Amino acid sequence: MSAVAWSGQAIGFIRSPYREKFAIPRQPGLVRLPAVLELVPPYDRAEAVRGLEGFSHLWLIFLFHATAAQGWKPTVRPPRLGGNARLGVFATRSTFRPNPLGLSVVELAGIRCERGVSLDLLGADLLDGTPVLDIKPYLPYADAIPEARAGFASEPPAARLQVEFAAEPASVLQPQPQLRDWLSQVLALDPRPAYRAGRDGCFAVQLFDYDVHCEVHGERLRVLELRSR
Repeated sequence: MSAVAWSGQAIGFIRSPYREKFAIPRQPGLVRLPAVLELVPPYDRAEAVRGLEGFSHLWLIFLFHATAAQGWKPTVRPPRLGGNARLGVFATRSTFRPNPLGLSVVELAGIRCERGVSLDLLGADLLDGTPVLDIKPYLPYADAIPEARAGFASEPPAARLQVEFAAEPASVLQPQPQLRDWLSQVLALDPRPAYRAGRDGCFAVQLFDYDVHCEVHGERLRVLELRSR
């Protein structure tokens, strides 16, 4: 069978608090941060999403645009295995795929059709600016398989770090308790590369409109500073 060449275009783009790949949770739904899918012409028409309000969750097919130019790798190092063991790319959800396509299930929190069409989402694991190629409704009777085996990722990752805030960032976040909670959820999962897990030290990550500077000692993470971007 001959290869099939295909080209397409994005139906919309993601607006999320994840400004860099570094901070994104490993899978969707681990942190229920808000995101928005903004549809673009000619797909931003109310009739294109008619009936979608009846579904609580959606599948998003998207492009790994930030790593697409790096090509694919036949084997990769899954973070869940500490970044050391290699597995075949098709046994993982790595971004380094022959066709840089991703698939995530997200919660649909609302639909807005005032100016174009925007979908309010929760639990997306998507980089800000991600191109979305298609939307499909999640069907529990067909998509949820309780007896399925999940190989090396049979259990969801647990929060590994206890998060606390130094006086200055705590003061900045005092009038924004929801933002403080969201930052805590993301940081508790330890966004550092797998090879740095278990090591003490400092790092910074871009979340929302801040550069978040942190220090890790053992199982405690302390937010030292929030720098507006």
